[in-house]
Amino acid sequence: MSGETTALLNPARNVFGRLVAFLSAVGTGWIFFLMAMICADVFSRNAFNAPIMGIAEMVQFSIVGIVFLQLPQTVRSGGLTRSDVLLSGIVRRWPRGAHVMLGLFDLVGAALFAIIFATTVPLLETAYLNSEFYGATGAVQIPTWPLKLLILVGCAALAMQFLLDAWKAAKVAAGRMAPVPIQGAPD
Repeated sequence: MSGETTALLNPARNVFGRLVAFLSAVGTGWIFFLMAMICADVFSRNAFNAPIMGIAEMVQFSIVGIVFLQLPQTVRSGGLTRSDVLLSGIVRRWPRGAHVMLGLFDLVGAALFAIIFATTVPLLETAYLNSEFYGATGAVQIPTWPLKLLILVGCAALAMQFLLDAWKAAKVAAGRMAPVPIQGAPD
């Protein structure tokens, strides 16, 4: 079945894929914004001997948000870093077994990000109710609750992506779906 046909037959997966791509695009846009702000800060420091206040804090604060926005797309596209030495040997000898291992990996990933989600919810509530901020009092103050909200969104999307991948691996392992090529493994 072609990719287009699969996407048409599974609209929920298609909508989720678009959501994950949108999150990644927001993260990419955020990176470009930070690059522009850093360049403006460097120019301002050199040309006017006047740094832009808060750029360092904004960059430190933003890195976590960008990672959680872009990680779901990284997992979805198969770009998550892993060692394929053991997996490539298993793929050659036992393709279904390799998908069992991948399914277990995906279930552990889903559980990990579900735990991070569950532990971040109270942190978000506290940050919002107490008006917590990041930065120096009186100089630069960035509220922390938006970052915690981005972590929750990223964790939810990551857990869902891992569950979708685990479901696909389970179908292959059960013989209900043809083995799919594993990135990095020999064909």
